[in-house]
Amino acid sequence: MQITKDVKFLTSLQSTLEFIAKDSLNQALLFNSELNKKIDDLKFMPFKFRKSLYHFDENIRDLIYKGYCIPYLVEDEKIVILNIFKNNQER
Repeated sequence: MQITKDVKFLTSLQSTLEFIAKDSLNQALLFNSELNKKIDDLKFMPFKFRKSLYHFDENIRDLIYKGYCIPYLVEDEKIVILNIFKNNQER
């Protein structure tokens, strides 16, 4: 299964990492590394996480990591990472 990352996800991730890096660059790098491991694990169990609370599509799931919601779409042989946000941020 192939994993692709939407442009909105990449820009939101960049903003999130910059915010974390203001406090600690090492924590931002660790966050990015661990998040990428979680995303790579989706290849083996794409429906592991709950149905999205923000979308009405059975194939959109919410990966929750350290208080951040990462919605992703499961298609035939492809997973598209859509976004990353906290509950109090824009979706």
